[in-house]
Amino acid sequence: MVRPTLKKQIPNLQEAIKDAAWKQIAEHGAAALSLRGIARELKITAPAIYNYFPDRDALVTALIIDAYTSLGDFEFAARDAVSAEDLAGRLRATGDSYREWAVAYPQRYQLIFGTPIPGYEAPKEKVLPSAARSLGALVSVIDALRVRGKLSAEGFPSVHPGYEPQFEVWKTFAGNYDLFSLSVAMIIWSRVHGLVSLEISGNMPPFGLDGSALFHYEIESIVSQFIKR
Repeated sequence: MVRPTLKKQIPNLQEAIKDAAWKQIAEHGAAALSLRGIARELKITAPAIYNYFPDRDALVTALIIDAYTSLGDFEFAARDAVSAEDLAGRLRATGDSYREWAVAYPQRYQLIFGTPIPGYEAPKEKVLPSAARSLGALVSVIDALRVRGKLSAEGFPSVHPGYEPQFEVWKTFAGNYDLFSLSVAMIIWSRVHGLVSLEISGNMPPFGLDGSALFHYEIESIVSQFIKR
């Protein structure tokens, strides 16, 4: 009898490795990620994994890029489901989608925004494109408000001198929008991110484990603050 080939056993081994990695992260945490453990899970040899990911850090980087890409896709889809004329609706939809994605994929959210993995440092040149793009939907809505004269951000602080180049790099991947729009988007993201991080980590009391009510209150506060009536 001819033994089935590895390709026939696992048609897309690279994706199977990543799926097994997410399962391992969900059960034991990202710090415990083990290539040998994944090999045992998939019933393959460790060298088979090394053909795709030479070490644990390479796999973690691939997972981070996938997570950011998934988040960006989710937010762009939410934005585009609302008419381009309804900028308040687009801002709400983009904000809501951030929380919805995090609640649906907590392990992915924690990997990119949670506790750092000991001994691992994400290579910026590889991660930045997907990380910046994940903010792109929000930036595009804020910039549309600015262009139409509907952005209310009087007194908003300027970027500190010397830090402009960092924003220019982000613009390469988040969209070539005005620096002011990107700055406002960053502060809005920080407010949304703070609430979601508390909810995902179970630190939402006294508002309960489900932070939807408080989150939507904050979204409405953001809409009221940054969109001219």
